[in-house]
Amino acid sequence: MIDLIRDNYNVLQTLSAFGIALGFGDKTVAETCRRAKVDTTTFLAVVNLTINGVPHHQLATLSAASLLHYLDACHRYFMDYQLPSVRSELAASIRLSDDIGALILKVYDEYAQEIRRHMRYEERVLFPYVEKLMRGETSPTYSIEDFARQHAEADKSLKELKQLIIKYLPADIHDSHRLTSALYLIYNNEEWLANHQNVEDIIFVPLIRMLEQDLKMERVNSAISAFANAEPSETGETISEREKEVIVAVVQGMSNKQIADHLCISPHTVVTHRKNIARKLQIHSPAGLTIYAIVNGLVDIEGLKS
Repeated sequence: MIDLIRDNYNVLQTLSAFGIALGFGDKTVAETCRRAKVDTTTFLAVVNLTINGVPHHQLATLSAASLLHYLDACHRYFMDYQLPSVRSELAASIRLSDDIGALILKVYDEYAQEIRRHMRYEERVLFPYVEKLMRGETSPTYSIEDFARQHAEADKSLKELKQLIIKYLPADIHDSHRLTSALYLIYNNEEWLANHQNVEDIIFVPLIRMLEQDLKMERVNSAISAFANAEPSETGETISEREKEVIVAVVQGMSNKQIADHLCISPHTVVTHRKNIARKLQIHSPAGLTIYAIVNGLVDIEGLKS
């Protein structure tokens, strides 16, 4: 672990966000993570992305819980320490009585407010949603795609702020060294935020998308098992061969008119068959009929995927 930090000092903040304290002696990465109860593979995936800027991991091996804890801790660090530290250094390096200096500080405050709003949205909406996913619960009104669509770059204001300071801040600033220090913090802030967004976009979003897909497949498999193990209908009525043909046609996405043309019957007869099918099977949706058709060998699931 010490070798990893020696060559990459920016990993220090990653350690803190994962809850790994310094003072680990000569322990390996795996030993240090195990001691801190952190998933080693997830830690290394984030570290590799931080150092190299490219993904090098398999989603199925990562821990959503460890990653969620990491992102939440990053928010605390950024909102409680990074943003106030930059503002304090910036305010101390310019004359607030100067109009340009005051406006530059206002630009920073607007940027900080934007970042806080975005991170609080994640804490209020996204993180609880992911926690529910990890418990096997889904949401009919929200998905990771809702987050991904609005997850725009949040560092544009920082780039603007740097340009304003460098190009337009009056030359008679009373502390050029502090202004240089403030600029350095802003550059570091920008780099940190870009890495944070990379972790969310390249690791977190794809991992949660995979969790959603896994849960969806579990529900489909459960539904198929329930149909396969279900008792015969109480009426004892069986599905006729013609009704089976109608079911297959519905599963294939045909309309009533198309089914009528395909089977050489009238649309009215198709409607009658569909009512009888729904009554006998107690299934009213195309999705339910698809499951029934798969379980009973009326259609090939591989054929439906094509």
